[in-house]
Amino acid sequence: MWTEANQVDLLESGTAYFPALQAAVDSAQHVIYLQTYIFANDGTGRTVTEWLMAAARRGVAVRVLVDGFGSRELNPAWVDEMEDAGVEWLVFRPERLRFLLHRHRLRRMHRKVVVVDDRLVLIGGINIIDDMDTDKQIPPRYDYAVRVQGKVVKRIAIDVRRLWAFIAWAHGHISHSGHALATAKQTLVGHDKVAYVIRDNLRHRRDIEEAYLSAIASAKRQVLIANAYFLPGPRFRHALTDAAQRGVQVVLLLQWRAEYRLLHYATQAWYGELLTAGVEICEYHRGFLHAKVAVIDGHWATVGSSNIDPFSLLLAREANVLVDSPRFAEELFNALQAAIQRGGQWVKADGWRKRPWHQRAFASIAMLLVRVLMGLVGYAQKW
Repeated sequence: MWTEANQVDLLESGTAYFPALQAAVDSAQHVIYLQTYIFANDGTGRTVTEWLMAAARRGVAVRVLVDGFGSRELNPAWVDEMEDAGVEWLVFRPERLRFLLHRHRLRRMHRKVVVVDDRLVLIGGINIIDDMDTDKQIPPRYDYAVRVQGKVVKRIAIDVRRLWAFIAWAHGHISHSGHALATAKQTLVGHDKVAYVIRDNLRHRRDIEEAYLSAIASAKRQVLIANAYFLPGPRFRHALTDAAQRGVQVVLLLQWRAEYRLLHYATQAWYGELLTAGVEICEYHRGFLHAKVAVIDGHWATVGSSNIDPFSLLLAREANVLVDSPRFAEELFNALQAAIQRGGQWVKADGWRKRPWHQRAFASIAMLLVRVLMGLVGYAQKW
């Protein structure tokens, strides 16, 4: 459901996100909810820890929820220190049997949301991790988040509190979430239409995917999608190829560096089909691309945590915002165009068809393994 009277500001990578996070935490008077997949054991993680403890010590209720797999390397001493300072801490599906593969282990909390006093939200794809925390000495990780103020914040806050209360209940804790309503009054701060969409395993299993499919189906001029892990199912692929064949310019900005090799090579299994249909593919070579964003027809945009792969769209808890705003769409589009100019290389259809046989084999084998993995968790027929 769309809400009027919001202000959405783009935050490009950690250089913009973490100062915004610090300002938000420092301004908190009542309550902070921080939910993240990765809370890294690095300098950035330590710095954010200090901000949260300072807020707790001045009487702010600080509630942190992390994923048990994504944050499995977090320093336990930091957690103890935060709890001693008054920070409430919960873990979504803690890792107990690391090498046991079962369907529930893949149901991760992949969202990245911060809510401050029911008046401000930070949401996107940026974890609590240093942008330079990569395997090689390359430029920083490239990602996006947004700062949201306005009427939609209350809706996001309700969902965030609900998830916190549910996990607290699952851990045998009592959650006093009513405290978060102390600043529930909303002010009109902007002109952006915003919708908050999530993916969970109950009522919202396909909401993020459906939002994409609806926007692509209605596109008249251009679809620009930037996604780190792009492994679309048949409905999504058909939506893209149908759009390209009816004259819409469809551009995909995808990751070139192989951070997770299985997904990296499986993604390439669909290049031929997409390129043949007229979809344009640009690979980001400059650094690690971690974005999960899109712009359609100069007014519709989305920023969030959801990749376009089976793990995000079928298994994980995700959170995106949809923004209907020519101003914001133009800003995000220009940022993506700059990224393409700065670090993109276009994949040519003729060259792709002539690539060595072993590259084609890697892609086919990787796709087969992904299908086997999805079969193990009961989703083979949906992908």
